[in-house]
Amino acid sequence: MSQHRTSGDGTSDDRTSHALPEYAERVLDVAELIPPGRVMTYGDVAEWLGEGGPRQVGRVMSLYGAAVPWWRVVRADGALLPGHELRALDHYRAEGTPLRGASRAAEGHLPRLDMKRARWDGVTADGDADRDKGAGAHN
Repeated sequence: MSQHRTSGDGTSDDRTSHALPEYAERVLDVAELIPPGRVMTYGDVAEWLGEGGPRQVGRVMSLYGAAVPWWRVVRADGALLPGHELRALDHYRAEGTPLRGASRAAEGHLPRLDMKRARWDGVTADGDADRDKGAGAHN
């Protein structure tokens, strides 16, 4: 597990002085596996690890997620993370993450993630499951 990460703003997150809970380390490791342009839901990450649930993963991401590509761990409905919509949208556009157009009823007319196309199942491009850091099974 990594003991040193760089956050999205380029600052360093040195974990040697502040040890994270093992579960948090595992969640962050999975977030780092998600390829650019793809996403996993909070529940997908929990399933991948074989423990916890969406709320536990969400809690880890809210407390420690700034050091990893946080915008790749998302809500199952594809809605952008409240309070971080524009930052996340910039990342999605830069990475080519599939989006659905915003409806006129959508608050702020923000798009949603196209979950059918953007969702990553944990399989690498060559077809092998990338489970070096995950303990559980993910279908």
